[in-house]
Amino acid sequence: MKTNTINKKEIEKFSKIAEEWWDPNGKFKPLHKFNPIRISYIKKNIISTFNLRDKKDNPLSKIKILDIGCGGGLLSEPMSRLGAEVFGIDASDKNIKIAKLHAKESNLNIKYFCSSPEKFKIKTEFDVILNMEIIEHVEDVDLFLKSCSKLLKKDGIMFVATLNKTLKSYLLAIVGAEYILKWLPIGTHEWEKFVKPEELINFLNKFNLKLSDLKGVKFDLLSNDWKFSSDTSVNYIAKFIKN
Repeated sequence: MKTNTINKKEIEKFSKIAEEWWDPNGKFKPLHKFNPIRISYIKKNIISTFNLRDKKDNPLSKIKILDIGCGGGLLSEPMSRLGAEVFGIDASDKNIKIAKLHAKESNLNIKYFCSSPEKFKIKTEFDVILNMEIIEHVEDVDLFLKSCSKLLKKDGIMFVATLNKTLKSYLLAIVGAEYILKWLPIGTHEWEKFVKPEELINFLNKFNLKLSDLKGVKFDLLSNDWKFSSDTSVNYIAKFIKN
């Protein structure tokens, strides 16, 4: 029985390019481009689910968020600026050091820890858990999601963004993005680790998390931007509520 979700090869891969987290034109340029749409989705759904007032300043002020696989803090920092109390965990020590340094430079109070969810010992339960572009990089998806669910409050939200396991995702996310367009370093993704939405739903149902929303996300070459779509065959984002 596995007790660890850390994929050492994946950690090493991202640790090697950790210095580039905050370079909008570096190795993480696609995530910088992706950030506005996922921030918008998360903010809107937190406000509607918890019946918060969509205030101009600190609309998420009563919300405690755990960003899992936080990397250099690209999503943790916007959530903190929206007023949430943010914790970030990542299995790469190098990522956490960079995240801490950038948060300090940005004068943001984010609590970062080098950990995976199954090893993260904390008495707090969270209102929101972010699993964004992470499950395709872990060693054991079932154990990973089980560990995440234990950290979530009843009626809390878990957001998951990942890649579907289809021929189209192989052609676009790997052949296209890595080999032809060079948007991502070759080897960033392994198609075998992509997760179909129905598989994700089945995994999380076991841990009392029910699907509340599912949207496809696609890159529009004409507008040079990410947009929501009914097509979930490549990138998708989902919202689950814990019963």
